[in-house]
Amino acid sequence: MTIPTAIDRLADWVSTLKHDHIPASVRTIAANCLLDTIGVAIAGSATEVARTARAVATDAGSQGHAAAFGSTRLFSAPAAAFVNGVAAHALDFDDNCYAGFVHGSAVIAPAALAVAQQTDASGSDLLTAFIAGSECEYAIGAATNSILYDLGWWTTGVLGPIGACAATAWLLKLDRAQTVSALGLAVAGAGGMKACFGTDGKALMAGRTAEAGVIAALLAAQGASGPRNAFEHWNGFNGLFNQGEFDVAALDRLGARWFMESPGVDIKRIPVCLSSHAAVDAAMALVAQHRIDVAEIEEIICDVPPVVQANLIYDRPSTRQEAQFSLQFAVAVALLYGSVGLEHLDSAILHQPQLVDLMRRVKMTVGPRWNREGACEAAPEGASVSIKARGRDWCEGFQAYARGAAQCPMEQEELEHKFVKCVGIGADAETAALLLPRLKSLDALASVRALFAGGSIIETAKA
Repeated sequence: MTIPTAIDRLADWVSTLKHDHIPASVRTIAANCLLDTIGVAIAGSATEVARTARAVATDAGSQGHAAAFGSTRLFSAPAAAFVNGVAAHALDFDDNCYAGFVHGSAVIAPAALAVAQQTDASGSDLLTAFIAGSECEYAIGAATNSILYDLGWWTTGVLGPIGACAATAWLLKLDRAQTVSALGLAVAGAGGMKACFGTDGKALMAGRTAEAGVIAALLAAQGASGPRNAFEHWNGFNGLFNQGEFDVAALDRLGARWFMESPGVDIKRIPVCLSSHAAVDAAMALVAQHRIDVAEIEEIICDVPPVVQANLIYDRPSTRQEAQFSLQFAVAVALLYGSVGLEHLDSAILHQPQLVDLMRRVKMTVGPRWNREGACEAAPEGASVSIKARGRDWCEGFQAYARGAAQCPMEQEELEHKFVKCVGIGADAETAALLLPRLKSLDALASVRALFAGGSIIETAKA
């Protein structure tokens, strides 16, 4: 008897998944993830790195039925997945999942959206495909126990092609054998390193990852084969990326329990790396609780887990991308301006003397509390924050999860407000007013191609 490989298990589940297999609660989470990702992608389409991606895709001349935000044309599914994947991650405002420490939606949603438009799929099919891709990617992420992330691999680049491919395979209605080949190709070609942090490479890699997943499934649909043992092979994923470890039992959760519910998906409230969010929330709570005048703050100490220190490497950021990976920037901006918004990711604010001065007073450390058993698991990107103000004693607060995390979710009204604000940056208020109700009733939409009908986006896309 042949022992099923990890890819066999994924393919068995994806190729048999039906709409009615998915609980309503999971579909609601997925709908909010799509809403949020499309919003941040539209905002991100106005960035220079997104314009660069569109220019390359336009130059390649790949035409089809899929819209790319900020473009004047319709693209092929792989090209649109690339362009929108870059836009979705350009502002680092997209969601995360602790199953693998991975950005899921920014890669999976652009792939699923592009293929759904190319195949003229329904909104319900788009939602189901997105869930299929998300659950597969998060299952593999859980199976790695984050080893590859700790080794320096960027899990979004490594695991993202799996999610994008699974979503595409479901929409293309690939049979089991084709899905095995598609996933084998996606896994065998995966890669990505955290050296990209703080550069355009991070957003561009997200786009390339979405594109890679789509192409792997399209190749399999045309008869291309891929390695079904891409995880277990002696030169495969487990050995090369994950020191030979892989908890295959995580894959048994598929369809029984849902990763989108537990550990859940963390939707960002502020547009910087999630590793800084808990420290921001703790610092703001302390200032409010103790009525501290920010001008009188002498020192802020943020005691964080090792992964936070490893991610937030820019204590004196000089660019927008560096600022998004700076604990000092996030905490200082939040205290000075009341929050961190897209409008604060600006060079004029970044070099503002008052901000620079406050950033110097913010210190990051990894204290002994994180060596206690279960401490990092209980607060993966948590923070213990201490503030010393002039003439006062130290005050201290702890935040295990940031607001917006699955354990501390934002209200639906907050999510929709974020969406409207993001769409207003990349498009206009009319487009936001058209898109929001359609995305809220995505399950009932007859054709995804109608999603952007009317408003500035579709008028641009049809031109």
